[in-house]
Amino acid sequence: MSAEQMHFKAEVSHLLDIVVHSLYSDKEVFLRELISNASDACDKLRYEAVTQPELLNGDPEFKINVTLDQKARTITVSDNGIGMTRDELVENLGTIARSGTSAFLEHLKEKKADVTQIGQFGVGFYAAFMVAEAVEVTSRKAGAEESWTWESDGKGDFTVEEAAKPARGTDVVVYLKQGEDEFTTLDRLRTIIAKYSDHIAIPVILNNEEKPANRAGALWLRPKNEITSEQYKEFYHHVAHAYDDAALIMHWRAEGRIEYSGLLFIPGMRPFDLFDPKRAHGVKLYVKRVFVTDQAEGLIPPWLRFLRGVVDSEDLPLNVSREMLQNNPVVAKIRHGVTKKVLSDLKKFAADKPEDYAKVWENFGAVLKEGIYEDIEHRAEIAELVRCRSTASDGWVSLSDYIKRMKEGQTSIFYICGESVEKLQRNPHLEGFKSKGVEVLLLTETVDDFWPGAMGEYQGKAFKSVTRSGEDLGKVSEEKSQQDKKEKSPPEASSELIALLKLALGDAVKDVRTSERLTSSPVCLTADEGDIDINLERFLKQHNQIRTPSKRILEINPAHPLIEQMARRAKEPGAAESLKDIAWILFDQARLLDGDTLSDPVAFSERLGAVLKKAVS
Repeated sequence: MSAEQMHFKAEVSHLLDIVVHSLYSDKEVFLRELISNASDACDKLRYEAVTQPELLNGDPEFKINVTLDQKARTITVSDNGIGMTRDELVENLGTIARSGTSAFLEHLKEKKADVTQIGQFGVGFYAAFMVAEAVEVTSRKAGAEESWTWESDGKGDFTVEEAAKPARGTDVVVYLKQGEDEFTTLDRLRTIIAKYSDHIAIPVILNNEEKPANRAGALWLRPKNEITSEQYKEFYHHVAHAYDDAALIMHWRAEGRIEYSGLLFIPGMRPFDLFDPKRAHGVKLYVKRVFVTDQAEGLIPPWLRFLRGVVDSEDLPLNVSREMLQNNPVVAKIRHGVTKKVLSDLKKFAADKPEDYAKVWENFGAVLKEGIYEDIEHRAEIAELVRCRSTASDGWVSLSDYIKRMKEGQTSIFYICGESVEKLQRNPHLEGFKSKGVEVLLLTETVDDFWPGAMGEYQGKAFKSVTRSGEDLGKVSEEKSQQDKKEKSPPEASSELIALLKLALGDAVKDVRTSERLTSSPVCLTADEGDIDINLERFLKQHNQIRTPSKRILEINPAHPLIEQMARRAKEPGAAESLKDIAWILFDQARLLDGDTLSDPVAFSERLGAVLKKAVS
């Protein structure tokens, strides 16, 4: 049968160009990637063989062979794992079947980023093309009769043809480029294997030597005091398919009614697809050292989906199916134990190394906050980890920090949601709070629209958005600044002006009131106590979850010169008609400052033109 020529998908061609020409700073990692893939193939077959032992007939011991042929300038990495069919070869080596891949690659190209995130797309295999002029992959699926060879020079095309491989598994042959002579000595390959693959739990045999080139033990079962930081680092790279350094390592053994070992990592960098709806956690489940799955639903809560690592259970049956795991009580107990351990270690990490924790929060805080409204059981513990920007600090602020700085008479934790800290700092709703020294949390992520309401309160203090109407700020003012208030009371807006504004704006507003929150702006819009928060409503409207927006309260600043002048004019004959355009302009101005869009830009422009014309004349 002749070889069938096929084209790489566009994403693969793009990726290969980036990998070969600009990404990897250390070419030796190609061997690590190939050995790591071989290990995964053996793990998968070990699990399948629990219920289909015939798949191991004739070759029950797993191993990985690395063979150097100096004369032919080839390095071959062979495993006796699960193998691949023809279609799997084409799919796994010719396509990147992940959503967001194209955007990810554009990001790499534009930012000239390094390769720290590329392994997460399951494409570490392509690292071989850094040193290879061609790569040949021959594979036979366990239990199948036929085998296939995939071959490519990495320049856009590949071929697939039938082969004659006598046993299951996969052979990857790397044909070294001219100039890559450093990889043509056994000593060099032995050093690379010892450096990167010592933790692989399957023997790696170099050129048929009797002694494996790695220790071939399950790292997570070893005592912590016997493991070096370098071994932890390389195991993280293997299990997470990552190239960065882990921000936090958690290694423990749980004993009691449920026994399991855990070796988990919090990545040092945010995965590109962290918010992809299809993304799952990256924790592999083992049972008595036998790999079961890396997608165990229910093992890790969705709000910890950034975790990478291994959990090895002593209590699950070896023949447990992936379907049986979903509602398994043992898995549920492991999940509870893992969650408590991670939250406890994060709390300690935040206390001991606040600067390092700040980086973890910047990467994964948005995901952790999902747990506040998804996981009632652990809500209080997650709250201890929350960090926010605020009007009182340039850095991150914990909720306990906020409580300690609350003013006398203050009963709520005030916050405001918006697009960015910079824009929020200029928001008119903050003026009165800033003038009285009342701290406000500045929340800028989508999840921030939801978790304060779900949490309700912290240490007995209720969360309250400053875009809501109410008297909380007035209470702080009365108790903290009573003398100042006696000495200089703010002017009251005339009842005539309030009535005029209500008449002019009609059903566009729910009410018009005097504001205590404004010091320099003339007006702002607030949500009534029972209504949905302004920023949350805007988010829901953008996602077609709300069709009819709530009416807002227009608050006016009686001390503002414009409002003072309008109050005087409101008492004059014909004021309703002469001030109508100004009333609508102020209303639209308030909407714009809240990040909203104008319902009728043409009418706004016409009114503004008319008012300016009067002002000039």
